[in-house]
Amino acid sequence: MLGATLLSACSGTADDELVWYVNPDNGGQAAIAQRCSEGKPYTIKTQQLPQDAGQQRIQLARRIAAGDTGIDLMSIDPPYTAEFANAGYLAPIPEELQAKLTEQSFDGAIKAATWNDQVVVAPLWSNTQVLWYRKSVVEGTPVGDKLAAGEPVTWDEVIDLAASKGKDVAVQANKYEGYVVWINALVSGAGGDLVSDVDQGIDATIDLDSDAGRAAAGVIAKLAKQAAPADLSIAQEGQATTTFGSDKGSFLVNWTYTWGNYDAAQPDVKKDMGYAAYPQTVAGEDPRPPYGGIGLGVSSKSEKKDWAMEAMECLVSPENQAVDAAYTGNMPASEAGYESVKAGGPEGLPQAQRDALLAYPDDLIELWKTSLDQSAPRTVTPYWSDISGAIQSTWHPASSVTEDTPAESADFIGRVLRGEDLL
Repeated sequence: MLGATLLSACSGTADDELVWYVNPDNGGQAAIAQRCSEGKPYTIKTQQLPQDAGQQRIQLARRIAAGDTGIDLMSIDPPYTAEFANAGYLAPIPEELQAKLTEQSFDGAIKAATWNDQVVVAPLWSNTQVLWYRKSVVEGTPVGDKLAAGEPVTWDEVIDLAASKGKDVAVQANKYEGYVVWINALVSGAGGDLVSDVDQGIDATIDLDSDAGRAAAGVIAKLAKQAAPADLSIAQEGQATTTFGSDKGSFLVNWTYTWGNYDAAQPDVKKDMGYAAYPQTVAGEDPRPPYGGIGLGVSSKSEKKDWAMEAMECLVSPENQAVDAAYTGNMPASEAGYESVKAGGPEGLPQAQRDALLAYPDDLIELWKTSLDQSAPRTVTPYWSDISGAIQSTWHPASSVTEDTPAESADFIGRVLRGEDLL
């Protein structure tokens, strides 16, 4: 009895408390948790997960697999949605709420939130990458003329211009999920896929050994040799924005929150900052920028599922998507959420956050929405963690990538999926 009492005291939560495990941000999720607790019989309490998406997955999966009832709601990165749903870690969303979420959300957001024809998480925000550039670097160049005219540019053009001026191109190329995001975008932009026939499970078709895979490898190898920052092999989103803001900065591919990154700390960089569509992998082919975001799921082990479902519906409302955007720069997963952004958010939003929303240029908002329509989600499969890990193992560091890398990577992915090799 004493042991059971002590365990309950350590792992339990208050009867009127919903615990929401969130990815780290600048207070957006905490702000909407407070809004959705007002007038309710429960209080939504946020707990922060690790910064790295892979570590977020590990912590949540281990706890739910162990039957931990201390998680009610969780923020899930899109590539892990299928894995969590397939493993039974997510409580089923009622059909009526599924229909509402489908009607409310962008098609890409719903696609990323769906497994086995069921919407299994509620899209909170949808993110995409665009090309950020320093106006002073492109001014008076053919690339600058194209950008000014709204014409597409290629990765080759971006790298060549940066190299000719002794500048660096900032990307995410650490051995982590963000590097696979870049690889996936490059392959998709060349008309290819990483994996297909995912319904075959471990016998899925590995498509990386292809012309598209080799085109992606060519971009990475060229950048690594001609316009690479010194920290390329460890560069994540933060390091990339630092490179872009330095004297060596020229071009950057990064998420929507980059727009507000330099407001206070580097206003001169902000004034010198332009934006355009994601670069083409192959000239003449539409780019396929990365798709990112967060979906909210209710834990199948939660003892307060009804409350958690009600809270989830409130948290992902368009107005609260705009509130989250005001704090974090992560854009809404719905058209109505964007309309709320343009209006400065819902009533009661603090003036500083309202001003942040109203500061977004209309053409930048339209660029993000267009980029979402073009975006390339990562393969929706319960085996994504193995696939991603195998790609990281064979494509890192970027300086080691050659035309043979796609074939070597495809072979390794297959062996990992079949249990013939270990990551």
